[in-house]
Amino acid sequence: MKTMLVTGGTVFVSRYAAEYFLRRGWQVSVLNRGTRMQPEGVEHIRADRHALGDVLRSRRFDAVLDVTAYTADDVNALLDALGGYGQYILISSSAVYPETGAQPFREDAAIGPNACWGRYGTDKIAAEQALHARRPDAYILRPPYLYGPGNNVYREAFVFDCALADRPFFLPAEGGMRLHFLHVEDLCRFAEILLEKRPAQRIFNVGNPETVTVRDWVSACYAACGREPRFVSVAPDVVQRQYFPFYSYEYALDVSAQCALMEGFMPLEEGLAESLRWYRAHGDEVRRKPLLEYIDRYLS
Repeated sequence: MKTMLVTGGTVFVSRYAAEYFLRRGWQVSVLNRGTRMQPEGVEHIRADRHALGDVLRSRRFDAVLDVTAYTADDVNALLDALGGYGQYILISSSAVYPETGAQPFREDAAIGPNACWGRYGTDKIAAEQALHARRPDAYILRPPYLYGPGNNVYREAFVFDCALADRPFFLPAEGGMRLHFLHVEDLCRFAEILLEKRPAQRIFNVGNPETVTVRDWVSACYAACGREPRFVSVAPDVVQRQYFPFYSYEYALDVSAQCALMEGFMPLEEGLAESLRWYRAHGDEVRRKPLLEYIDRYLS
């Protein structure tokens, strides 16, 4: 049986990944501090990735899926502690591309500071560079916005709250800004493809083949709830993140290399329906922001 180490394993992407590869027949170990409920069926290695000591030294994994590395220190601490392992996949971010670059961003485009993402993006750059300095054969994935069951970030959940309460939706301008998404299952599917096919390319943008406008995304969220939105346009001088869960930043990734290796993507409508089912059962796990309070006080 193939063995995999997943960092994290208890929240959204890392938990979904651990459960996905478990279903696919892998023997999965998750590495975390043990402060949350663990996925059923995995081995829990209880430790802080910055104080691992010898806990991993005698172990060998066929693959490491590093979901929770945000800095170079995160990467180096894990590499220093690992014993034997095969392939390494780092989940990075599209935040490594500066917003001033030509779009759609290609994997060989220049990376650098992004004014919207700030330190998060520059730390991800440092994590990528630390990994490839020591493991040039490691794979790096740069996703856009991830969604799906388990998403504890207040994005689609915010729109679901508006739809379920039959509220009008306050839309940035006319809603033409485009967003790029990827369902968490498609992220895991592509990681699995990399482990099987071992392509020579080492850095991949991952995302749906097409972007979607804010208006269409909100409409799809409402439709998942059986509702149709009534839109209210908000002037551009109002800070968007006060009432809407995304920055005023439109971007797109070139995912042609991913699409050459993987066919078929989760339809947005189906993915959002999955998200809604999860949210109805686990709404208390979502980190809410006071977007509705701002709307009620300043926009309604």
